[in-house]
Order: sequence, then structure tokens, then C-alpha cells
Amino acid sequence: MIPPESSSLGLSSVRSLSRRSPLLLVAVVVGTLLVIGYLYHNSGSSSDIAALSRYDGQVSCTQEFPALIPLLKKTYGDTMRNVLHVGPESCSVVSQLLEDGDSEAWGIEPYELDEADSKCKSLVKKGIIRVADIKFPLPYRPKSFSLVIVSDAVDYLSPKYLNKSVVELTRVSSDGLVVLSGYPGQRKVKVAELPKFGRPAKFRTSSWWLRFFIQTNLEENEPATKKFEQAAAKKSYRPSCQIFHLKSSLH
Repeated sequence: MIPPESSSLGLSSVRSLSRRSPLLLVAVVVGTLLVIGYLYHNSGSSSDIAALSRYDGQVSCTQEFPALIPLLKKTYGDTMRNVLHVGPESCSVVSQLLEDGDSEAWGIEPYELDEADSKCKSLVKKGIIRVADIKFPLPYRPKSFSLVIVSDAVDYLSPKYLNKSVVELTRVSSDGLVVLSGYPGQRKVKVAELPKFGRPAKFRTSSWWLRFFIQTNLEENEPATKKFEQAAAKKSYRPSCQIFHLKSSLH
């Protein structure tokens, strides 16, 4: 129990502070409400994820999608009709694709959904989003999707699993695979999150990726790469992640 004199001293201090700094207290309350409202606004949407990523000092390729999706549609046209997204925050990406109304979309979350919102839980319940370990064969037949897009997830794979996983992603696509990977030097995961991802992110250079594609017999989709670069130039779009366009393994 707090002694009466200590309680009295604390109360008088608060009253003194309130009399001397009423504007400070108001500013603190208003500021707190604004921050909470900003982060809560459009909860589960791409803008919320981007804001949280910047707030935490992290870089997530998922935050590219609001600007990226229109450019991919310019690049792939009708191929965007049937899309699989693979990576953290897949619920957000799939929601964006479905909201556009031009695409059917599915997603794979490579890690457990610890704090899924109601929209994400609904997508999981409908089977649109699956939680699956991409280090193992995907639960889909060959050519199940016209286009597969993977973001962030490849940065957490060791070389042992990366060889199999990327090839597996091309197997389930009929028209190509888009890979989004962070640049070397970017910070992706906090120490507290390591148990979820299993290992720190490994960011590779573009030259490393090109050698990897050659070694695994994956072919760059040059026409798609050129179309994407032209569309990006018209919009003055500069991605914060590396973007690679690959052909399906069945081409």
C-alpha cells in the first residue's frame, strides 16, 4: 500500500503540472489519438501496411503493390485474370486484386497468421488464402494459375530450399512468375520476429539472382521485362525492391 503522504505528494504534483501545462496535456492526448486513428484507418489495407513498415524502419515489398498492380496489368494484360500471390501479407495483396474486379486471385501465406483481421480470416475460411510452407511442394496442379507473384518470402529462404521453391512457383504458373526481392542493405525483420521467419532475411544482388536463374534453368521473360520497364518509366515509378520477370518452367 502507498503511504498517504506519498499519495498526496503525487496528486499535488499532477495538479501542479495540470495548472502549469494544460496545453501540453491536450497536445499529448490529441497526438495519441491522431496516431491511433492513422494506423487504424483502412485497417488491413496496403496503405496501412506501408505505414507500419515505414514506422518500424523496415522495407517490405508488399507496400509496392498499390503502384505495382496497374503496371503489371499493363505488362501482362489478360494474364492477370488468374493470379496467385505468395508471401507475407498475402491477404492484403489478394484483397487489392479482388477489389479491382478484373482478376481472380488466391494467396499463400508462408507463415502463421498471428494477428489476422476479419477480412483475412474470411479469405482463409473461403479457401482463397492458404497457410503453407513454400519449402515443400505446393498443393496445386501444374499451370493452375496464369501468373504467380512472390514478394518478400524468397529473402527468408536458405539456398537449400530456394532452388526448389522458385522452380516450384514456376511449375504452377502457365504464363510466368514475378519475383520481388529486397536490395542488399535493407532491414527486413526484427530479432523478435526471427522465430516466425526462421532466419534473418538474406538480400542478394541482381547479379546473384541472374546467376541463380541460369543455374536453375529459369529463363527471364524478356518481353514482359521490357513492357514493365516502359510502363514504369511512363509513371516515373521507381520500385524499392528488385523485380524479376521469369517464364513458366513449362514454356
